[in-house]
Amino acid sequence: MLASSSPRRVKLLNQLGLPFEVVEPDGVHEEDDGIPEEVVVRNARAKVEHVASTIEEGIVVGADTIVVLGDAIIGKAMTDQEATEMLGALEGKTHRVLTGLAVVNASSKQMETDVVETHVTFQPLSTEEIARYVATGEPLGKAGGYAVQERGAVFVEELEGCFYNVVGLPLARLNTLVKRLGVALL
Repeated sequence: MLASSSPRRVKLLNQLGLPFEVVEPDGVHEEDDGIPEEVVVRNARAKVEHVASTIEEGIVVGADTIVVLGDAIIGKAMTDQEATEMLGALEGKTHRVLTGLAVVNASSKQMETDVVETHVTFQPLSTEEIARYVATGEPLGKAGGYAVQERGAVFVEELEGCFYNVVGLPLARLNTLVKRLGVALL
């Protein structure tokens, strides 16, 4: 089960050809205050614990992805203004993308967690480029106000680490965690 309604995470699991069910962790509030590496793991754990409490068996996967510039967590852009401000802050700089992963076996309650970090460097951007991108609507609902797998890719000068982490689900690390529970993604 995927404890998320993120279309990007759904797409990544679908590309592996795995049968799974999406269960949105309703009522789970994502934290955004504290040490970024701890925040993403707490959020991912809360999602899988909530969903696992509603079933008797199966593997539940949860993830939380954030963008970090310096020590500041940059959330999801919910308005055009927020997206514009986020992209203005990221342009010409390197930021970190952190994804906290949690997987749990609902019957045994065995849980595995981890954090994946990727460094992303944006090109310098003009006010006009940011405005044109924001006008596409793509930044809304995205951590940091961009989608690396879509039009936002043109802003990325360099990416160090896992590309799928920036999309929202680091598949290789997920495979490592589920193998610890006795399951393989392939």
